[in-house]
Amino acid sequence: MKISGIVCEYNPFHNGHKYHIEETRKNGATHIIAVMSGNFVQRGDLAVADKFTRAEAAVNCGADLVIELPVQYSIAPAELFARGAVHLLHSLGVVDELSFGSECGDVRELISAAEALDKIANSPKIRELTEQGSTYARAVSAVLEELYPEAAEVISQPNNVLGVEYIKAIRLFSSDISPFTVKRAGAGHDSDDTCESFASASYIRANMAESAEFLPEISSEIISGDTADIKRLERAILYRLRTASLEEIRNTADCADGLAERIYSAKNAVSLDEFFESVKTKRFTMARIRRIVLSLLIGITKEDMKKLPSYGRIIALNSRGREILSLAKGKSLIPFGTSLAKLSQNDMVSGRFAVLESVASDVYGLAFENIVPTQREFTAKIKIQE
Repeated sequence: MKISGIVCEYNPFHNGHKYHIEETRKNGATHIIAVMSGNFVQRGDLAVADKFTRAEAAVNCGADLVIELPVQYSIAPAELFARGAVHLLHSLGVVDELSFGSECGDVRELISAAEALDKIANSPKIRELTEQGSTYARAVSAVLEELYPEAAEVISQPNNVLGVEYIKAIRLFSSDISPFTVKRAGAGHDSDDTCESFASASYIRANMAESAEFLPEISSEIISGDTADIKRLERAILYRLRTASLEEIRNTADCADGLAERIYSAKNAVSLDEFFESVKTKRFTMARIRRIVLSLLIGITKEDMKKLPSYGRIIALNSRGREILSLAKGKSLIPFGTSLAKLSQNDMVSGRFAVLESVASDVYGLAFENIVPTQREFTAKIKIQE
């Protein structure tokens, strides 16, 4: 048995994701675990379909076990996104490999880039550049370009960046998990181009009516139905911005000094577009601002980000998934299970994680044309495939 983990959003599951799973199988994986973002995703947006539906699609298309990445990590910066996901895989106690896509397709290059990032982590030059108005990512790239140009080239590509963060997280936990990368096929990340049967998830989301050829059949069925749209949350978000105190904004996850004041000053915007345009700068990217706004809406604080996932919530599995869980008995470092109600009772941290997940689900339900009832987190039935 060789168990491979994949960190994903599957928003929606497309042919590129299927190719990644197939290549992971070719590399020897007999069992595949997907650690998947829930209803909110890392770009600071909503998943087009709910997590249970996407998890079912994943199991139908090659994954064996789907574990939910908690919402505060799903909408965190890349480093924390990777850390939360790798922690879950490491804590299961039976994962042999972490498989991920990358533009370079070479694990050695990604490991070298991770080592270079460690070497410059405390560089005063990074601090100096950020104080001058650069984003942290641009400051890091500038220092790398000067000292380790090959590493700078590697992290100039988005999937490479995540790969490097996965490797850093594996090292942080002193995990025995081995990194394995599949060279990204077809269209690039966020590309507007298509290539044979491949297209980026962003292209598919923007052209859902014409994207069936880029999706397995089950994903085509998903996006042909009622999908979530952040625009339907506009009034709820504007209300939250207008009623939040400056201190609440300052305490929101990933909200730095200076940015909180900009958000507070723009609280009377009459649309989300107006709000985002008035807040964004070269230093504060749109994706970061969107993540902070969603964190404020859900109630995710800086304190919440100091805690690693204290349980692993299973949201879909098949017979091979059950084999993974059977092997993990007595080896896992945290509890894994299907019932959020039961998992929430483990300790105070678990209770807090469950509260945030429930709030996030209730908010997400407002983003559909047909509003979804509340408390679904505690009543939804997971998909168990034979």
